[in-house]
Amino acid sequence: MKKVLLIGATGTLGSAVAEVLAAHHTVLRAGRRSGELQVDLTDGASVERLFASVGKVDAIVSAAGQVHFGPVPQMTAEQFALGLNDKLLGQVRLALVGQHHLNDGGSITLTSGILSDEPIPHGANATSVNAAVEGFVRGAAIELPRGIRINAVSPTVLSESMDSYGPFFPGFEPVPARRAALAYQRSVDGAQTGRVYRVW
Repeated sequence: MKKVLLIGATGTLGSAVAEVLAAHHTVLRAGRRSGELQVDLTDGASVERLFASVGKVDAIVSAAGQVHFGPVPQMTAEQFALGLNDKLLGQVRLALVGQHHLNDGGSITLTSGILSDEPIPHGANATSVNAAVEGFVRGAAIELPRGIRINAVSPTVLSESMDSYGPFFPGFEPVPARRAALAYQRSVDGAQTGRVYRVW
């Protein structure tokens, strides 16, 4: 049984990931404003405090990150920076700090998304951020020491989120959150590194 730190544990995806992982492991649930633990991934000191409170873990999983949706002709650099600072740099920060708090052979799992491969109108920020997350995973995988692995999960739109996000994804086939959650289990319990698990 592994000790797993899950960020974004109270969201739609994170709740499903927590349920799947908790069947096999001890899951420490963290969120920005809810969960057993609180952390703001955009704040380095907050991330450091989180690891100071939980100690060594066997796996770090992120199901968190915000991006900006909006038309490129009206988009500002400040709006674009939302995704860069939150979903991209926030998850990169989690990995960079977290690697030092992982036991040997531990793993890091980040979240990208289908828009890295399938752009949609108003989704340029998400496409850019998701692609960058995946690039970081591939680059970091060949350097991490002590047998530490790193992967990303790239889910499509979730069935449970179609009421909110369905209009952005016309013609996309949604998947249940539990199906997406299984990819996180593959990352935590498998042997792969530098992989992007696509759940489409």
